[in-house]
Amino acid sequence: MMKLIRPASLLMVPRVQDGSSKLKLQVGVRNFSSAELPSHMVLGMPALSPTMTQGNIAKWRKKEGDKIEPGDVLCEIETDKATLEFESLEEGFLAKILVAEGSKDVPVGQPIAITVEDEEDIQKVPASVAGGSGVEEKKSKHENAGNEDKQQEMSSTINTAELPPHIVLGMPALSPTMNQGNIAKWRKKEGDKIEVGDVICEIETDKATLEFESLEEGYLAKIVAPEGSKDVAVGQPIAITPLEAAYGALISAFCKVEDPDDIEIVKASVSSGSDIKKEKPQQQESRNEVRAEKSSFTRISPSAKLLITEFGLDASTLKASGPRGTLLKGDVLAAIKAGIGSSSSSSKDKMPPPPVHSQASPSASPERSHLQQSESFEDMPNSQIRKVIATRLLESKQNTPHLYLSSDVILDPLLSFRKELKEKHDVKVSVNDIVIKAVAMALKNVPEANAYWNAEKGEVILSDSVDISIAVATEKGLMTPIVRNADQKTISSISIEVKELAEKARAGKLKPNEFQGGTFSISNLGMFPVDHFCAIINPPQSGILAVGRGNKVVEPVVGGDGLEKPAVVTKMNLTLSADHRVFDGKVGGAFLSALRSNFSDIRRLLL
Repeated sequence: MMKLIRPASLLMVPRVQDGSSKLKLQVGVRNFSSAELPSHMVLGMPALSPTMTQGNIAKWRKKEGDKIEPGDVLCEIETDKATLEFESLEEGFLAKILVAEGSKDVPVGQPIAITVEDEEDIQKVPASVAGGSGVEEKKSKHENAGNEDKQQEMSSTINTAELPPHIVLGMPALSPTMNQGNIAKWRKKEGDKIEVGDVICEIETDKATLEFESLEEGYLAKIVAPEGSKDVAVGQPIAITPLEAAYGALISAFCKVEDPDDIEIVKASVSSGSDIKKEKPQQQESRNEVRAEKSSFTRISPSAKLLITEFGLDASTLKASGPRGTLLKGDVLAAIKAGIGSSSSSSKDKMPPPPVHSQASPSASPERSHLQQSESFEDMPNSQIRKVIATRLLESKQNTPHLYLSSDVILDPLLSFRKELKEKHDVKVSVNDIVIKAVAMALKNVPEANAYWNAEKGEVILSDSVDISIAVATEKGLMTPIVRNADQKTISSISIEVKELAEKARAGKLKPNEFQGGTFSISNLGMFPVDHFCAIINPPQSGILAVGRGNKVVEPVVGGDGLEKPAVVTKMNLTLSADHRVFDGKVGGAFLSALRSNFSDIRRLLL
């Protein structure tokens, strides 16, 4: 069989073969064989955004048997960012749809369809690949026997019952068109501790050499793809990490994996470490029994009771040394010095396991399961976008030191200017459009506020352009389309662009370059009865401005005669959330001062 390899932006996945030699499937590679087999191509779930690991088939725009031209939209795929169109790069016919419309969480690289060149070849695609459950073909007896031998061989070197929960890291999709990459350099070696945000390795893509950062804490147990490896397909395993640092002692077990194919056997043999976690309740019970023996005192002296109350200790954890089992002051002081008996450590032992562990042992938290089984709640399935938003916002609050600065601005000059534009020039702009321009000019005047934190270097990086991200609420979640070079655009052009971007965001049609790479964000809730609020920073940006509604208030205003008189003005609250590693009070204050100046003399934005 000869193969003609053609360039494609589709994601490559490992080859799937049938032992009966009736059909050979290989994503991204066109196959030719005997007369009974048609030439075909297997389309995998593409990586349509750099962070995409899975997607949903929102809608098939072509049906089985349809003619396909280059540029035709095959289907709509809901990614972690938006709903994007998957276009064909080849001419042919859609022979088989492997993943049905509405399928959720389809991993990147999983086959979703088969195409053929000629219409008569459609009927030659075997029915064994039908059913929409994916391409699942039987291995030959020879392959099965080989796998069994491999399993036995591995079991002699790796006791799978002792393996910790682990993650197999695959080659990531670091650009929308990336289907393979080269391991340029490993920045971590086997056995190294990994923190969240640590650079594991440098990967050479089809565009540039990029850093692959860890999203989990743990250890690098095994490097599967050595430094210098070329053309490693996206999704192919490159390393193994245990899930918890507590299992660092078991890294040696992982290091015995020498063949990348063995990884699948290890994964199949380990059921998320449930055997290990089942032993923990027994250990806890034995600790409780020992504690009960130690705390078998019958009396507490007054001074000891006072110390216990003052330091918030758990008396049941303390050991008594006085006559007839009396707990003395010296016993409490010794416990305080040794750091035992604090209510916080005691509460940890008494608390039910967190939700992640409760999946392995559901009986450990009957109260939580009782609440979950209540009839007073309803499960709301999350879209891919909402899942990513939840993860990123939590990471931002946990990892970014937020600094909050708030100031009020007089809105009347802006409202008068807006009214004048409409009446004299027939230009309709919103308050938000003018706010975007005012913020952009303030960032230009205070470039230190238009920056981000480089964690690896521990430095502040100044951005060379002012790109404003606008928070837009959609049915699937919050999107942040970007007005690029906002400081260089007129208010009217900003208004037109914002409307177009908002429509695209609500329709799920934003392209990656339209929502990735902003330098500063604005969240405006002025259309709601919200006076002021604090927004969460959108990493890797270092600032976001929360805009409240305008309220009419009575304030002293200096009149033409130089005297202060009470007058009704419209005030609006602005709250800056800033990364304190980038912003200090001086930079934040300078930014808000420049912003207030723009609002007080709105015509300066026309300069």
